[in-house]
Amino acid sequence: MRCKCDALAIGSRVSESYSLHARVRKVCVLGHIARYVVCRTNDARCLDYVTVGGTVLRVKASRHGDFTARDLVLGCTGWQDYAASDAKDLTALYPRDPHPWHAVGVLDMLSFTTYMGLLDIGRPRILYIETLRMNQSNSMNETVDTTPAHTLRLILGDQLNPQHSWFAAVRTDVVYVLMEMRQETDYVLHHAQKIIAIFAGMRDLARHLREGGHTVHYLAIDDPANQQTLTGNLSALINHYGVQVFEYQDPDEYRLDQQLRDFLASSQREISVNSSCVDSEHFYTQRHEVAELFTGRKQWLMETFYRHMRKRHNVLIDGADKPAGGQWNFDAENRKPWKGDPPEPPDLRPQHDHSALWAIIQAAGVQSFGEPAAAHFRWPINRVEALQQLDHFAIHALPNFGDYEDAMSHKAQRLFHSLLSFAINVKMLSPREVVSRVEAEWREGRVELAATEGFIRQVIGWREYVRGIYWAQMPGYDERNFFEHTMPLPKWFWTGKTRMNCMASAIGGSLENAHAHHIQRLMVIGNFALLAGLDVQALHRWYLGIYIDAFEWVELPNVLGMSQFADGGLLATKPYVSSAAYIDRMSDYCKGCAYDKKQRLGESACPFNALYWDFYQRNASKLERNPRIGMAYRQLAKMPPEEVTALQAQASQTRQRMDAL
Repeated sequence: MRCKCDALAIGSRVSESYSLHARVRKVCVLGHIARYVVCRTNDARCLDYVTVGGTVLRVKASRHGDFTARDLVLGCTGWQDYAASDAKDLTALYPRDPHPWHAVGVLDMLSFTTYMGLLDIGRPRILYIETLRMNQSNSMNETVDTTPAHTLRLILGDQLNPQHSWFAAVRTDVVYVLMEMRQETDYVLHHAQKIIAIFAGMRDLARHLREGGHTVHYLAIDDPANQQTLTGNLSALINHYGVQVFEYQDPDEYRLDQQLRDFLASSQREISVNSSCVDSEHFYTQRHEVAELFTGRKQWLMETFYRHMRKRHNVLIDGADKPAGGQWNFDAENRKPWKGDPPEPPDLRPQHDHSALWAIIQAAGVQSFGEPAAAHFRWPINRVEALQQLDHFAIHALPNFGDYEDAMSHKAQRLFHSLLSFAINVKMLSPREVVSRVEAEWREGRVELAATEGFIRQVIGWREYVRGIYWAQMPGYDERNFFEHTMPLPKWFWTGKTRMNCMASAIGGSLENAHAHHIQRLMVIGNFALLAGLDVQALHRWYLGIYIDAFEWVELPNVLGMSQFADGGLLATKPYVSSAAYIDRMSDYCKGCAYDKKQRLGESACPFNALYWDFYQRNASKLERNPRIGMAYRQLAKMPPEEVTALQAQASQTRQRMDAL
């Protein structure tokens, strides 16, 4: 086992070059200690050997079953950079022991024990005594820096890109700020895993930047200095550091973009600071590039944009703007149901124990829903882990992704999907490197073209396209409601407890994992919501909250435009609805369900069936001229009037007992 010292210990070697103040401060943070003595060894010399004594260590790597990376342990290895142990002399301290400072001799007094221990080792001289108001959150800021800074740079929770050009050079006059805020946890009700993942990623990026020599001011959710709003914190920090320049990266959500613009405009006299906004260096396109491409066109077809992007960026192109394999789209080949073979690949994502972070979030009063899974957390916290996940996807899942990208099964939530959307959307990964890796797998003969094209279409096509829709239509796009749907969401949207197997699996899996793949979101949950007439804005907030990869720029067009047709057809050429037949064809959900997939009428009839025909009937004036859905209206025209009436009555009864389905 290799361990790195992480806190002051009695009888430990102290080097002149070691940040003693910072180490003592870490111990005091863990122990909520108000006062302490900061000491260092005599200026003349330091010990040349390791003094054995009780030392708090942080595990760097482990092959021992009782310990994992980042565990805090008590050992007797002395004060040194690294030590190996057979674990016989190690005692786990945290989170099982809530008081690790007892083990290192730092007590809730004037640190007499610490001082005496150092006195015996290196003839220290007292530097100073400092009284602090401390709690666990302050561990994110090892020192309270009051040094004036020329520039303050804001990093938002979805801008966790350590390769941004900002970080290419270390500037001592620049302070980077990251903030955990109630403003962001509370604007909709979020899944617990989403909050944990973003906070953990922010904290890891802060650590990475500090290790690279950058100055970071981190406001944790429970920091007493945290005003819990973006503008409140910025005002305080600009004044605190005497900042002359404030810089930020393009926010991806309209509300944050507008908030920053309004803040800088209204506060210009008070804060007297110059400001500039820089590109996030993430997307293929600029915000308004899609709008420029479709200028003067009534309908903005994704396929048109997708082909434009393939040509412009030379992705899956052979020859003079010719698509690889002779066709642009292999979607028709990617619609196979999964019967259990090939098996779902193993989940090779790392596990983290975020129990301490989750406890902080809860203690701060943040509300959430869904399974936290804090003790065995599977989402990446940094770029290194995200790259490993990309590698695992390319090797183990991509070869079968194409065939089964639309398939669903209650036996396998992940199937062959990448689960990279969170890492990409918070910018740990760039879309370019993901697309390049997937294309390389095909060009090197390891993956079929249909699988490669199907995945790349989602990234270079759909993802960039919906972002362009978002920025072209905001503000106001979130208020669209073409069908005027207002029915409240059923209670089981928050529990997953419904007798409809498909909805129970899709929503239950979302609550458990903070994730569902695109067909579960579109053709199960979204399909039912549209057929039933659920409140579009409430549904938008639910999708935005429950999914770990959901940020408004990507979620809103997908829900209001693609799923709910609430923009009247700007994004989609038709409403994406189906009866039970499609769900049965693409999944195993209908087997063993309380409802009969073939029945339209009666208590045991699948709710999708009557709702499907009722949807078309009640919206005939808005849809019957759409050439893509003419078949549905031709079938309705052939039905006896009494059958149509019965279907409408069945649908009405279904809506009346929505919570009991």
